[in-house]
Amino acid sequence: MKISKVAVSLIAAGVMASPLAHATNGYLPIGYGVKNEAMGGASIALPLDSIAAANNPAGMVMVGNHIDIGLTWFKPNRSTEVKGNCLNPTCTASMDGTYDGNGRSNFFIPSFGYNKMINADTSVGVSVFGNGGMNTQYNTNPIAPLGGSGNLGINLSQLFIVPTWSMKLNPTNAVGVSLNLAYQMFSATGLQPFDTATNATSTAPGSVTNNGTDTATGYGFRLGWTGEVTPTVTLGATYQSKTKMGQFSKYSGLFAGQGSFDVPSNYGVGIAVKATPETTVAFDIQRTNYADVPSVGNSLVLPTQLGADNGAGFGWQNITALKLGVSHAYNSTFTVRAGLNHCDQPIPDSQTFFNVLAPGIVQDHLSLGGTWKLADKSEVSVAYIHAFKKTVNGAGSIPTGFGGGNANLSMSEDSFGVSYGW
Repeated sequence: MKISKVAVSLIAAGVMASPLAHATNGYLPIGYGVKNEAMGGASIALPLDSIAAANNPAGMVMVGNHIDIGLTWFKPNRSTEVKGNCLNPTCTASMDGTYDGNGRSNFFIPSFGYNKMINADTSVGVSVFGNGGMNTQYNTNPIAPLGGSGNLGINLSQLFIVPTWSMKLNPTNAVGVSLNLAYQMFSATGLQPFDTATNATSTAPGSVTNNGTDTATGYGFRLGWTGEVTPTVTLGATYQSKTKMGQFSKYSGLFAGQGSFDVPSNYGVGIAVKATPETTVAFDIQRTNYADVPSVGNSLVLPTQLGADNGAGFGWQNITALKLGVSHAYNSTFTVRAGLNHCDQPIPDSQTFFNVLAPGIVQDHLSLGGTWKLADKSEVSVAYIHAFKKTVNGAGSIPTGFGGGNANLSMSEDSFGVSYGW
């Protein structure tokens, strides 16, 4: 148990140094655990490692005694084009141009899982992982003509530490519950035009930008079930509550509710089919309720103020993700995996201006990976994910008070993960 305590501490420190989730559905990962990431995130009915609690806590009792340590390299590519902006009668002042948001573009995200069978039908464990995040850094500030200075960007990272209890109800059905203990960090720079008392854009001028890093803690829960309906077909279902977070007091003038930034609820169902003794196909449908979190889901419609109880936000909509994966045991020591993941695009074309900061718009992902069993019965797994480039063109997205026109967002992503388990 000593090794697990040390690992949790190291992984927690590493996750918080890594501000963005890997290969994303919105700003949440397509899945958790390197093995399931290689299958497009399909995981609700197919637990494969001790990170399974992040996908469906019922799966932990199916994993058995296991420890997993992973590290993922993540590289997003984001940019913004501003067109049709005019800040004076002759349009000699304008935000028009193309801006690179990759001031920082390489991230390393660790994870850790520990699961222990306390008897033949019950397990307890803990999973530690980066739940999600957003990061942009425009070294050339797009809103400099409005008075923005320095780099423009935000840095949000969310860490979950998840104790889990899971039990077999009978040989074919299991349930589980996890306590989501959450810690998040946030900082913003270059947003001075939204931080002045003269234009009353915010309820708390001075608490919008350039206040260093702030932190918040919170909690929620996840429930899950898995059931083998035939010897070759397993079903699963899971629900995660909204994770209620404390306020970012240093940014009480930016986020709705005086700095509130909760983690949205989500739920999903899955199926895993053993097509042959060597081949398993898994499919998940997952719904994420971004719009239920005011700071994320409320629209940026001025003069609605930033920071107000029901203040302006990023305008994100709820999304549904479809996850398809296949796993094939090539031989007794090597298993190959592949997957596809498609999700809705959460940002309406009328909301692209503020989402220069958070362009979580990618929709289509391709994943590949595999696992090698070693002579000592430990294993090494890898996963590569590519999120294809997506562009969202604004439609009347820049308010007239900021010169009108549109912000067009583009993003693609690549990630490579490796894990070691025993």
